[in-house]
Amino acid sequence: MTTILQNDGEILDNNISSISDFFQLMKPRVMSLVIFTALIGYFCGVFSTETILNPYLSMIGILAIALGAGSSGVLNQWYDRDVDSMMERTKNRPIPKGKIEPSDALAFGLIGSILSIVILGLCINWLAGFLLFFTIIFYAVFYTIFLKRYSYQNIVIGGASGAFPPVIGYVCSTGSFGIEALILFGIIFLWTPPHFWALALKTKVEYKLVNIPMLPNIKGDKSTKWHIFLYTLILVIFSTLPYFFDFNSIFYLAFSLSLGFKFIFEAYNLLRIKNYDEKKVFNFSIIYLFLIFSLILIDKILVRLI
Repeated sequence: MTTILQNDGEILDNNISSISDFFQLMKPRVMSLVIFTALIGYFCGVFSTETILNPYLSMIGILAIALGAGSSGVLNQWYDRDVDSMMERTKNRPIPKGKIEPSDALAFGLIGSILSIVILGLCINWLAGFLLFFTIIFYAVFYTIFLKRYSYQNIVIGGASGAFPPVIGYVCSTGSFGIEALILFGIIFLWTPPHFWALALKTKVEYKLVNIPMLPNIKGDKSTKWHIFLYTLILVIFSTLPYFFDFNSIFYLAFSLSLGFKFIFEAYNLLRIKNYDEKKVFNFSIIYLFLIFSLILIDKILVRLI
């Protein structure tokens, strides 16, 4: 296979980029989480207002949110292509592998971002469109450029970008904010630090190599584990709010606390047991978020049926 050496030193093969390469550039696993949480937020809004919406326009709205999230991921990878090429976890992404030129990635990310905002605004409402615009700017500019490389609190503050999809989904179905939407935002916001810090413990050597100030490299492993444990405690307590604000029933409270105790147990083991596998905390955090959001919707459905 022949290669082309660009002026900036990045090596590109001379094959044409495939659709799959561009799809991978949009971080499909993150997109799937965005679609899922946006859907939960959307249905929470439907249950709160009891309105009947056009299913086709609703589907377009959710897809627009996914496109916006994916496009912001593209812009993130365009800017981070230098560090991605040096990290084991990210070196096989399309840009470092030479499957997509940086200029093409930038154009793809910008066009996708603009289209997603316009589509959401025209098909659903402009408040949702503005929130999507703000989310893209927050992640692709504020977090990627100004936070990630300069503050060990990058994940804490930057986590807000990942917490907006359920709020946008809620606004899509109601046209306005609500306390429930803010609770959904808070759950993801508080979940993000223990989730990513567990990963950072596992990959701290890579982050140190590229001079990204993750918490384990700045404050040490012990401090990071304490942060994970404390954030998990706060998250579990906060996750009970849907019950206390009367958005969900005792069924939700019981199961959310069961999941929360398991999450706390994993975080406590990480803090207490030497050489405890950080991946266990990381993997369970994903299960926790998926089940908590699923419970919120399932509980609403069961209450209606009963």
